[in-house]
Amino acid sequence: MFQFDGQDRRRQEDQMRAEGRLPPGQALTQKFPVLHYGPVPAFNPATWDFRVWGEVEEEKRWDWNEFNQLPRTKIEMDIHCVTRWSKFNTVWEGVSVKALIENGFFKIKSTATHVMQHAEYGFTVNLPLEVVLQDTFLLATHLNGEALTPEHGYPLRGVVGFMAGREDLETPYFWKGAKWVRALEFMSQDKRGFWEQAGYHNRGDVWREERFG
Repeated sequence: MFQFDGQDRRRQEDQMRAEGRLPPGQALTQKFPVLHYGPVPAFNPATWDFRVWGEVEEEKRWDWNEFNQLPRTKIEMDIHCVTRWSKFNTVWEGVSVKALIENGFFKIKSTATHVMQHAEYGFTVNLPLEVVLQDTFLLATHLNGEALTPEHGYPLRGVVGFMAGREDLETPYFWKGAKWVRALEFMSQDKRGFWEQAGYHNRGDVWREERFG
């Protein structure tokens, strides 16, 4: 992890640019800005659950205790917000959708092509199936060794970013991971989520600066 002060932010930004890790139009931040639509929801572990449904062989549902027994994954990624800040070498821990499928926790149908993340208050975010199955997509509970704060999506959020050395993987902007996520709907065709319906780009590739549609 980088430790920043105000004087070396530009030096670190120049380093990330030289390494090909700073996308066009982005600037390095030392902070983690809080951006979301609507209030922060309350969390009750006694009633919380997570659901997988749609183009799957069998719908699955886990309560909070069961979800925390699922296989854990830790990944280090750079994250890039559509509002033009980038944060590097963030370490996320949580549950990999790819690992759940590979380990037989649920099966998707051959007709599945896209995934909708359903979050609290009816908020939605869509992604192509191939991005959800990348090593860079995670259902995260922890950031940098600590549980997520409520403002950043506690108890569970989708995260997607850039992994150094994996330039073959698609990197969407950070809004493509939903805070306070409660379900994944596997779909046979694409549907736009909340921000996509409001004018954000449907794919949101950071290297192509796909900010708005």
